[in-house]
Amino acid sequence: MFLDTDWRSFRARLVAREQAFRSEESSPSDNPNTMADQQPSISIGDKWAHAIHEPEKGCLLIATEKMDGVHIFERTVVLLLSTDNVGPMGVILNRPSLMSIKEMRSNVLDVSGVFSDQTLFFGGPLEAGLFLVRGDERVGNSGVFDEVMKGLYYGTKESVWCAAEMVKRNVVGVGEFRFFDGYCGWEKEQLRGEIRAGYWAVAACSPNVLGLENVGNVGEEILGLMGQKEVW
Repeated sequence: MFLDTDWRSFRARLVAREQAFRSEESSPSDNPNTMADQQPSISIGDKWAHAIHEPEKGCLLIATEKMDGVHIFERTVVLLLSTDNVGPMGVILNRPSLMSIKEMRSNVLDVSGVFSDQTLFFGGPLEAGLFLVRGDERVGNSGVFDEVMKGLYYGTKESVWCAAEMVKRNVVGVGEFRFFDGYCGWEKEQLRGEIRAGYWAVAACSPNVLGLENVGNVGEEILGLMGQKEVW
C-alpha cells in the first residue's frame, strides 16, 4: 500500500482527483458504463495550490479586495506559522524592505555577521525578529526550529545563533533563509471571523511555491495554480 509521508500532498491529490471527477461528470463519456471503472492517475506536479476552508499551520492567507485601503495588509500574502491556543501567527511574504539586515542595523537577527547582506522583509505590525529556513532532516532534527510544512521551518532571535552555525558548517546555505522584522498575530477566533467576512482567501500549497531566494508575485502564482484569475 502506498503511504504518502506528506499529508498535504496526499490531500492535494484527493482534491485534484475530485476536480477531475467533477470535470468528467460535466462532460459525460460516450460509454457511461465504463466511467465507474475509470480511475485516472492524478499528478499534481512539484507546484500545486488549492483552496481550504479553515486556517492551518503552513497555509497562505491572500488578502482580498476588501483589504484595499488597509495599508499594512493590502495585497499581502501571509504564511501562517502556527495556529496554537494562543492564537494564529504568521509573516507577510511579499513586503521586502529592499534593505539588508546590515543596512537596517538589525543586530537581533545577525549576531555574528553571517546574515548581514540578507534582505530584511516586513513580516507584520507586531514586534519580533523571525526567519524562515528551507532544509532537510538535519535542520528539523536540530530541535531549535519549528516545522511549518515539509522542508520549511521558522526560527526566532533565540535560534539565530544555531542558524549561523549551520551555515558555517555547510549544513544549509545562506540563500535558504528569509528574515522578517515583525509578524502578524490574531486572537483565537479573530482570524476565522475575518475569513468568514471575506477579507482573506485561504490556500494550501506545496513548499516549492514559496521560493525564499526571490520575492516574485507569490499571490498571483497561487491564484493561477488554484485556477482563479484574481482576488484583488
